[in-house]
Amino acid sequence: MTQQPEWGIKFSRFFLVPQRVILAIMGFLAMLNAYTMRICLSVAITELVVKRNHTDDNGEVVAVCKADDLDSGSSSSGQYEWSEELQGYILSSFYIGYILTHIPGGLLAEKFGGKWTLSLGILSTAFFTVITPLAIIHGGANWLIIVRILMGIGEGTTFPALSVLLAQWVPVKERGKLGALVLGGGQVGTILGNLVSGFLLAAYDWPVVFYFFGGMGIVWFIIFTFLCYSDPTTHPFIKPSEKQYLTKHMGTIGRNKNLAPTPWKAILTSLPMWALISAQIGHDWGFYIMVTDLPKYMADVMQFSIKANGLYSSLPYAVMWIFSLSSGWVGDVLITRRIMSITKVRKMMTGLAAFGPAIFMVAASYAGCDRVVVVTLFTICMGLMGAFYAGMKLTPLDMSPNYAGTLMAITNGIGAITGVVSPSLVGLMTPNVS
Repeated sequence: MTQQPEWGIKFSRFFLVPQRVILAIMGFLAMLNAYTMRICLSVAITELVVKRNHTDDNGEVVAVCKADDLDSGSSSSGQYEWSEELQGYILSSFYIGYILTHIPGGLLAEKFGGKWTLSLGILSTAFFTVITPLAIIHGGANWLIIVRILMGIGEGTTFPALSVLLAQWVPVKERGKLGALVLGGGQVGTILGNLVSGFLLAAYDWPVVFYFFGGMGIVWFIIFTFLCYSDPTTHPFIKPSEKQYLTKHMGTIGRNKNLAPTPWKAILTSLPMWALISAQIGHDWGFYIMVTDLPKYMADVMQFSIKANGLYSSLPYAVMWIFSLSSGWVGDVLITRRIMSITKVRKMMTGLAAFGPAIFMVAASYAGCDRVVVVTLFTICMGLMGAFYAGMKLTPLDMSPNYAGTLMAITNGIGAITGVVSPSLVGLMTPNVS
C-alpha cells in the first residue's frame, strides 16, 4: 500500500466530507456535464432548422396541434434546410463515436485507473462542444456530423471509467445510494440541457448554448483533476480513518495492477451477462428516443415555444432523477436489512424500470393534443425509468468489481447502438412535420 505523505494527512483535515462522497459528487457532475453537452443540440436544432408546415389538398397549412397563445411568440424560423431524415442522422451521429470507445475506455480504466480515462474524455467532449458552432457555420450538416462523432468518441469512456472508480471507492452497502447519485447525473444533465438551452435560445443567439455547456465541461475537468484520484491508496489527502473504513468493508482498496487478462470467453458465454445486455438494450431504446426526440416532439407536434419546450421536456427527467435516488436508497435498505438479496433487488428495480415506462409511453401516444395529459404521461414514464439505475446499471459492479469497467463497456456500448438507430428511424418514419 502506498505510504500517505505527511502533508497529505495534514491537508485532509480541511475536508469535512469523505473523499468517496467527493468522488461521487464529482462523478455526478461528470455525468451531468456529459449529458448537457450530448443533448443540448436536441433543443438547439429546433431553432436551427427552417420549420416546415405541410398543407392539405386546398393548400392550407395543417398543424397536428394548435399553438397555445401563451407559448407562442418566442420561436425563430431557423436558417438551415435540413430534412427530418438528415436531422435524425445528425442526432444519431454522436452515438457512432460513443460506441467505439466503450471497451477501450473500460480496459484503460482498469489498467491505468479511472481518473484520467474519465477526465480526458469529458475534456475532449467539451472541446468539440465549444467548436460546434464553427462546424455548423462553416461546414453545415456534414461537419456537424463529424464533430458529433468526435464528441461521442470522447464521451464513450464515461460509463466504464465511472464504474471502475465506483468499484474502487464505494462499499457494497453504500453502492445503491452513491451509485444512483453518480448515474443520476445523467437525468439532471438532461434537465439542465433542456431547460437552460431553452432559456439561452430565447435570450441569445444559438452558439451561446454550445459555448456555455462546453465551458462548464472544461471547468469540471480542472476541479476534478485536483480533487479526485483513481483509488484510495493513491489519494494523497484521504483521512486515515476513511482509508481504514474502506479497507474494513472492501478488503483491498488499491487498484490491482496485475490483473489477469480479461476473461473474454467467460464474459461472452455468461447467461447473466447476456441478460444485462438485453436489459440495457430495452432501456436504451426508449431512453434515447426520449432524449433525442422529445424536444422535437414538443416543438413540432405539441407546438410549444422554445421556453416552454425546455421546461416541459426537462420535467420528466426531474422526476426520473428523484425516483432514481429514492430507488437507490430503498435498494440499500432492502439489502442491508437482508429483506431481499442483492440479485432480487436488482431484478425488481430493473423490471419496474422496463414495464412501467413502456405502458405510459404507449399511453402518451394516444393522448392526442391534450398537453396536460401528454406531459403527465411522459413524466410518469421517465420517472419509473429511474429505477433502472438502482437495478441493472449497478449489476456489473456486483458481478465483478475487478472487471466492472469491461462489463459496463460491453453492456452500455451495445445498448448505445440503439442511440444510432432510434433517432434515424424516427426521422425516417416521420418525414413530414407540422
